[in-house]
Amino acid sequence: MLQTSRWFPIHKILCLNNIRCMTSTEVATALRPFYFAVHPDLFGQYPSQRTVNENSLKQLSSFLESLQNRKTALPCNLQFYIREKKEDKGSFRLVKLFLKEKDLREVILNVLKSCDLPTDFVDKIPKPIVKPRPIYSKINDIDLSDFDIDETIFEPTSMRRKMKEAQESLNLFDWINKNHADALSKIMLNQPIREENSRLRSKLIEKLKLFDLKWDCGWNETHIRGCLQSFESLSNQHIEHMYILKGRILVFAPFTGVSLDGHIMLNSGEVRHNWLDLIKNVRKYDAHLLKIPAFEKSVSQVLRDIKVVRRKFMPKILAGEYEKNLQQITTALSDYLSYKSFPKSWPSSFKNFEIVVETEAGPLMVSPTGQFIVPSSCPGSLLVSFLTDNLQDASNRIKKYQMVKNVETSLQLDCIKILKLMDLRKDDNVHPELMITCCENLINNKDKLNNLQGVYLNIATYYSVLSDGVVCIPWNWTT
Repeated sequence: MLQTSRWFPIHKILCLNNIRCMTSTEVATALRPFYFAVHPDLFGQYPSQRTVNENSLKQLSSFLESLQNRKTALPCNLQFYIREKKEDKGSFRLVKLFLKEKDLREVILNVLKSCDLPTDFVDKIPKPIVKPRPIYSKINDIDLSDFDIDETIFEPTSMRRKMKEAQESLNLFDWINKNHADALSKIMLNQPIREENSRLRSKLIEKLKLFDLKWDCGWNETHIRGCLQSFESLSNQHIEHMYILKGRILVFAPFTGVSLDGHIMLNSGEVRHNWLDLIKNVRKYDAHLLKIPAFEKSVSQVLRDIKVVRRKFMPKILAGEYEKNLQQITTALSDYLSYKSFPKSWPSSFKNFEIVVETEAGPLMVSPTGQFIVPSSCPGSLLVSFLTDNLQDASNRIKKYQMVKNVETSLQLDCIKILKLMDLRKDDNVHPELMITCCENLINNKDKLNNLQGVYLNIATYYSVLSDGVVCIPWNWTT
């Protein structure tokens, strides 16, 4: 038996509950369909709806974080726009949410049900268990052996437990041993689907004379097969419109339109009618593409021949929207030069530097590769000040990236060969230096990683076995 401090109220002890809280991975998986439906990137052409969704997602994230950390979460009203797939391209449905639940599981269910999204994953997670507490006649008789150790009086113990769990979660060898059988089983189950996808892809490329057919939607093999089958059916029914695809790259992506590289992007979640509408109007999108080089040149000339490029892992954007972004940043710089000149400390030419112009909501930063990432809404004075303060940092990062990118590619190929992987990829947020560190550690521990043979490995920031058998591990795993 444990004895409580005299100052700790007995009613506080009696109300402690043993509740199983959803993990961060479970929350992310449960809300994945929701994020796919409301992600701001899906509303590139609709700034009002995009802004509403961005602000509401931030509030939702804060609300969920408070619940996960066992903190008080104040009730909040949220609004989300969801695109109506069965209606016209610009049709949206406004969903209003009032979150007041104190249980994380109930919050997730509320969000999914309000958006008419499936709750199968959450339904499989056990509900929180509340154990009834016996009433004791004396405070010294209270048994605290199974009380929630996250309570304030147990904070030191709780901290040690969390540190131990975090340490164990990064033990790659143990995690692989526990999950490799599941991964291989899913790979085997999905192998016929992979082969079918390969066959359909080759058939469509040959039939429509495509230059290539890709997918960049983050979905698994089953969803990709559905996209390929739907598009094959569409091409058979409307073969007279498919001539426009000859020599083009077709991509199943998070939006429908024509990318900055001229790729024809089809939203993997939209109906075929929207795909056909785009294909019929590709020439209109191409007109914007033809004008983009001139707008990029304007930005370059204003900023002393700086190279206007696209970010290495830049989110896909429509050509028409990008054109507006370039116009906006050019106007801001021209306005600045109308009353002030560039700093004397600037070099005479910026030809060795690169700038990426993104949407109004984009970041203002120097990327790991040394590129200046600039939102189109950035005022001229702020942009000039930012460039001045970060020229040396950008120069150092450019030189470093040039050295490491070839090393990354070489190590990636070595890992595939040495560990006998089926494939090795990485998430966009894992930049070259992190990938190099991870690959070196994998190769150095090859004798202990025999279970990775035949696995599709993805380097990310978390552990997971996806539904199609892809194994995700964090880049900073430890032994």
